[in-house]
Amino acid sequence: MDISEKNGDSYFTVRVLPRASKTWIAGEHNGTLKVRIGSPPVDGAANAELIKLIAKSLGVAKSDVEIVGGQTSRTKRIRINGGTAGEIESILKAKS
Repeated sequence: MDISEKNGDSYFTVRVLPRASKTWIAGEHNGTLKVRIGSPPVDGAANAELIKLIAKSLGVAKSDVEIVGGQTSRTKRIRINGGTAGEIESILKAKS
């Protein structure tokens, strides 16, 4: 998975598949984290559920997870406040 670090924050790309039977991290595909989300992409529900899942998986507060690009797209850029790229990658790979 491609994770970059800048100014103490970590960034990575997520491919979201909404309206899944359950919410879970489905693994890695072409350097992108693939996540299935149970909520439909309506009124930001899928984005909110994605933030909640990433925060819970990494053990950080929801306020430390931000979608910095692709709010209305299936491919999103995520920023994590704190944590190193290596730590984040190992945690997310273990969860998938």
